[in-house]
Formats: sequence, structure tokens, C-alpha cells
Amino acid sequence: MKTSLYSDSQILSILKQAGNGIAVAELCLEHGMSSATFYKWRAKYGGMNASLMARMKELGEENRRLKGMYAEAQMKAEVLREALGKK
Repeated sequence: MKTSLYSDSQILSILKQAGNGIAVAELCLEHGMSSATFYKWRAKYGGMNASLMARMKELGEENRRLKGMYAEAQMKAEVLREALGKK
């Protein structure tokens, strides 16, 4: 997965600046990002503080790990079904 060029605190400060009335086009030009990126961040992180943002990332990582564990368990079960079915 590609990592962001911006830290969580930078994203929150950019969103806060937009909330204070600075134009989105001006912010995007200043920070070297596209307006699509800004609107994606606003949809995803709007109204969050730093602790909520960190918790959301932790939950995403845990979800990714659990999905991997589930996929591995399903593969093992499929192998067992095939082995028992061939006898």
C-alpha cells in the first residue's frame, strides 16, 4: 500500500485551514496536492481529531490482519476437504 506524503497532523491542519475560510484551490496550490485529494480527505477525516484518526488507522490495520487470518483458515479448510474427498 502506498504511504501518504502527508502526516496525520498535516492533513488535519490543512482541513482546519479550509474550515477557517481559506479557499480550497489556494490550499491545494500551497501544499502541492490536487483538489480531489483534499475532498477525499475531507470525506474521510472531516470532523476528526488526531486521536480518532490514529484509532481509525489502528482498526484498519487490525482488520487487514484478521482478513489475512480468515483467508489462511479458509485455505486450510479447503485443502482438508479436498484430501478427505479423494479417499
